[in-house]
Amino acid sequence: MPRQHSTGSSEHAYEAVYRPIPQAPVAAIPVRPSLEISTDSEDIDVLDDLSPPPAEAGGRIRWIHFVLGCAVLLPWNAVITATPYFLSRLESSPLKSTFSSYLSAAFMISNLPFLAHATATAKQASNSRRVFFSLLCLAFLTATFTVSTWVHPSPGVFFAFVLFNGALQSAVGSYLQTAVVAVASLFGSTAMAAVMSGQAAVGVAVSGVQVLSAAASVRSASDIPEVPTQAASSRTPEETSAALFFGLSTIFLLVTQGVHAWMMTLPAYKTLVARSRPRATTDSLAEETQGLTTGISHNSKTSGKDQILRMVKLNLPYNFAVGYVFAITLSVFPPITVSIQSTNPATHPLLFSAFHFLVYNIGDFLGRSVCSIPRLLIWSANKLLVLSLARTLFIPLFLLCNVQWAHPTALGPVITSDVLFMLVLLFFGVSNGYISSMCMVAAPSVAHNPRLKGRAEDVDIAATVASFCLVGGLTLGSVASFAVRAAVCDCNPFRE
Repeated sequence: MPRQHSTGSSEHAYEAVYRPIPQAPVAAIPVRPSLEISTDSEDIDVLDDLSPPPAEAGGRIRWIHFVLGCAVLLPWNAVITATPYFLSRLESSPLKSTFSSYLSAAFMISNLPFLAHATATAKQASNSRRVFFSLLCLAFLTATFTVSTWVHPSPGVFFAFVLFNGALQSAVGSYLQTAVVAVASLFGSTAMAAVMSGQAAVGVAVSGVQVLSAAASVRSASDIPEVPTQAASSRTPEETSAALFFGLSTIFLLVTQGVHAWMMTLPAYKTLVARSRPRATTDSLAEETQGLTTGISHNSKTSGKDQILRMVKLNLPYNFAVGYVFAITLSVFPPITVSIQSTNPATHPLLFSAFHFLVYNIGDFLGRSVCSIPRLLIWSANKLLVLSLARTLFIPLFLLCNVQWAHPTALGPVITSDVLFMLVLLFFGVSNGYISSMCMVAAPSVAHNPRLKGRAEDVDIAATVASFCLVGGLTLGSVASFAVRAAVCDCNPFRE
């Protein structure tokens, strides 16, 4: 490349708006031109200035994106893991029974509009700045949860605090998610798969902490005799566990900031930034100084909104499939699954519930990990859509388990084995992880998604749109969970 940039400009190179690299970021297999004939003028894009693509993301880049993936879902998983602590603080309040549904709804409903804004402004924003400030805000908000374990307001105030804090974390996380996904899509499918695996791995980690915490609580309750008087004012096991967990989560988010800063110094990252830097046209000096052109097509000046809408329609099977996966997941997990109790009276409900979270997250992680095995990959949008729709069958399967209905049915539970319930839950997690990961990896892949017609400039837009649809599915699922809970408890799910 010609070296005509000054030192001052090079210092800001890392803050350049990310642009897609000028060739398929995936695979070593060359992209063949599509045989499909299109009469749309916008589909006739001539990539007249292709340059060699950087190598597929190396080991360090993959591990960094794995860590970033963990950070993206850490806030949600941390809040879910701390549910026993939150419920213990609402023990004497009628808000306790509706807390879980309100928490998931607050998280997802807040996430959707902010993610829409983050997606719409992705092309104009600096992804490195978004990652930095998002991680900083998330670390601060998580730290306030740590402090809350030493403060004891009224249940109503605590309920509002948790929902408000969760909504803020969800909003901030929207910008972190779009930035991480956009950069990962430019590094290629292995980096994107690493992000998805990181999201699942953090779920396994926090679920493991939850199981250990539940086991410790159950053991202390059964082994330690009742302590008189003063123990009532001491810290509960839930508070101690939550303080430790939220403190470690805060540290992890700060460490992730350092990891991201280190990535910005790597040659692979610098090469990506240099190649994705906006190119100037000879038509306008203003366009040159502001970097508003892509250097790909002088006649195509499609607005960001039009690009997004076009990508929504273009990748509709992928987008719908990934949204529906999470709509089904969140409609029953955890509203229905936590109401399923062990058929063995000797099993403590708290430990059984904690273990069921771990089983689901292990399945989710395994499903995402399978995407690293080439022979098991499904790239077809229609096949992934069918698999996504087929997950609807899990709903009646869970309803056949030992659900604690408000009015017990005459039939009773059909699946009376705890092992069989856990196997169903495991496959539920595997299908969630596999289908969602394949949709997220395939949608922005010019090597495997013929709908993109080899347009590498659509890679990051396709990735962010798919990410938005994923969260849209989460939001729909969280809203649907109220209806599902109403069917189980035969009550007003917003009040009881």
